[in-house]
Amino acid sequence: MTLFLTHKKIVLGITGSIAAYKSPEIVRRLRDSGAEVRVIMTENAKRFITSLTLQAVSGHPVHDDLFDLQAEAAMGHIELARWADAILIAPATADVIAKLAHGEANDLLTTVCLATKARIAIAPAMNQGMWNHVLTQENVALLQKKNMHVFATGEGSQACGDVGFGRLLEPALILQQLSALFNTGTLAGCKVLVTAGPTHEAIDPVRFITNGSSGKMGYALAEAAREAGAIVTLISGPSMLQKPSDMECISVVSANEMHAAVMKRASECDIFLAVAAVSDYRCQHIANQKIHKSQSVETLLLESNPDIVNSVSQLSPKPFIVGFAAETENVVEQAKEKRQRKNMNMIIANQVGDDKGMRVDENEVTVITQQRVKQLPLMSKQQLARELINLIAMEYQHDD
Repeated sequence: MTLFLTHKKIVLGITGSIAAYKSPEIVRRLRDSGAEVRVIMTENAKRFITSLTLQAVSGHPVHDDLFDLQAEAAMGHIELARWADAILIAPATADVIAKLAHGEANDLLTTVCLATKARIAIAPAMNQGMWNHVLTQENVALLQKKNMHVFATGEGSQACGDVGFGRLLEPALILQQLSALFNTGTLAGCKVLVTAGPTHEAIDPVRFITNGSSGKMGYALAEAAREAGAIVTLISGPSMLQKPSDMECISVVSANEMHAAVMKRASECDIFLAVAAVSDYRCQHIANQKIHKSQSVETLLLESNPDIVNSVSQLSPKPFIVGFAAETENVVEQAKEKRQRKNMNMIIANQVGDDKGMRVDENEVTVITQQRVKQLPLMSKQQLARELINLIAMEYQHDD
């Protein structure tokens, strides 16, 4: 089964249950699936398993103090709340379920849960009598009404000698259910073509002209589209990022190569995400040998590269086109003009320069369509990609 956990940031909350002995395996499996994990332990959790064990398997110090003076500005709960893509509480006792159901926040774990915008998943573990008690079931129902995801419990013998429901699910099943939270299905069956990264335009065999792009946004959007159920093809310029394993990936170098790769496939796609920072110009003449300092080269003669978005917009029928506008000034105004000029359905505009936009892990953007302008606040590019894919899916379905 495909797990949609690659590059996900998971906070694992561990509470005071004997089932905490399974938590290290949950951490190991999360990391093996490509997730990054931070652990929060309650005081009672430390009665069953040590912080040192969780630090060793997660590769990061364990968080257990609401007033951690070592955390940035002593606000560790806010840091973790913003960092997480999902919070998984496993095992979750009847106590923490009751606290969350009624909005209590008297330790680090419950405070992070109230402060976050991330998905929250709860894997209960308790005695069968406690699990079946009417108050626990009412609390579970309250959590579900508040859009928290409560996993089922396992059935079998328990540490106390009882038999019944209330056991913590096995780690493999927990990961499957956690992964399903990211598998939205909003683009199920759609064919999505994504360009990412820069292009390199050769000057000589060792030098080139390029745009400053890491490819992070394009790769994140490709993965988010795949999570949404799309059949994704990623065309990437030179990038140090690892190619996703669950989609077709095509590597190119120059703008001409990217143009050819896109045009070969654009007529067959439903949605085209033009995220790559394609070089506008290339050298008219490329030197066959390295140009040395002793040689006098004062001018590079340039010519325009093909405009990939313009070419795709001329197709009939054309796919739903989403472009990007990286601007240093008048961001929204220039993006609006660019969307109309290139006949795009949507454009995503962001400010670049001064460590903004490119080569960083976070971004804030403005989404512009014919009908609306929507700002998305600063967040990680993975989180931003999922937000954008949701907006793209809604616009695409409305456009149909």
